[in-house]
Amino acid sequence: MKKNIMEGFILCLCLLMLAGCQKETAQNTDIQTTEDLQQVASQDIFAMDTYMTVTAYGEGASGAVSDAVAEIERLDALLSTGDENSEIYQINQNGGGSISEDTSYLLERALEIWKSTDGCFEIGIYPLMQAWGFTDGNYKVPDETTLKKLLPLADSSKITFDEKDRTVTFVQEGMEIDFGGIAKGYTSGRIMDIFREHGISSAMVSLGGNVQVLGTKTDGTKWRVAVQNPNDTESYLGVLETQDRAVITSGGYERYFEQDGKTYQHILDPKTGYPAESGLTSVTIVSADGTLADGLSTSLFVMGKEKAIAYWRAHKEEFDAILVEEDGTVSVTENIADSFTPDETVKKLDVISEM
Repeated sequence: MKKNIMEGFILCLCLLMLAGCQKETAQNTDIQTTEDLQQVASQDIFAMDTYMTVTAYGEGASGAVSDAVAEIERLDALLSTGDENSEIYQINQNGGGSISEDTSYLLERALEIWKSTDGCFEIGIYPLMQAWGFTDGNYKVPDETTLKKLLPLADSSKITFDEKDRTVTFVQEGMEIDFGGIAKGYTSGRIMDIFREHGISSAMVSLGGNVQVLGTKTDGTKWRVAVQNPNDTESYLGVLETQDRAVITSGGYERYFEQDGKTYQHILDPKTGYPAESGLTSVTIVSADGTLADGLSTSLFVMGKEKAIAYWRAHKEEFDAILVEEDGTVSVTENIADSFTPDETVKKLDVISEM
């Protein structure tokens, strides 16, 4: 059995190199001034099972980064499925209960995305993820009996949520939820809020490859964000120039294992309980809403290209996308086509139009 887990710092390193980032050496005076360098604050942290980097520029950067790191740690403790003291662990064990404002917001958004994507996004997938070993690294292919038993638990229609009282109840015994599909996107959005409260207008966070940027670089140019190559985790597919956006990618390359000559990746189709076989190898979502971007990157991967394009056309005001197929074809929605520069290894680039 073979396994491969992408280390978040690889993409982070690519991002810092490509972004013309303000942590460059002092010799790069054409990129940053000495004053800019004196006003940068950056901190690395491991949380939510991934490597993260938080960087801010300008007066108040140090305090902003400190508060951002504290927020990451708070949300990690709140939303962990493995920490017995976390809120999520407790409601999973008890089949529901009272929940905090953060969890209430995430549950509301999760149910919205679940409904909007016809169940392609599913927070009730956690028991199935456990059965496959994707939660602890003890990978295995579950038998049909196990999957048949667990599949009905992956159904958000069996979650009762009282928004006013902030209480949640799981209708079916054995249900457990996991916000892993939107937690990092929500966290990066919260960090942007904290930065704005500190008066920061130029900043970047990389949460295990989930990137969100605030404003532009300090020289007024857009951020250059590297998009991971799903076929080679040490290279990138291309570079996207953007500002005030989250750029979040999901793909089977992030976590997978091989058994009896077959590869099984970690993005499960809630309708089958098996790894999604949609013909896509990665989906990148670009949106001002980090929570939405995180949820849709998984949802559109499960949908496959045709349904993903149809979904974008129906919601094009909310996000843009970069889809990568198994044959290497890259498709980019037209709103960001001019901002995306593909790597020379990309052999076919299609632009997705509104119609």
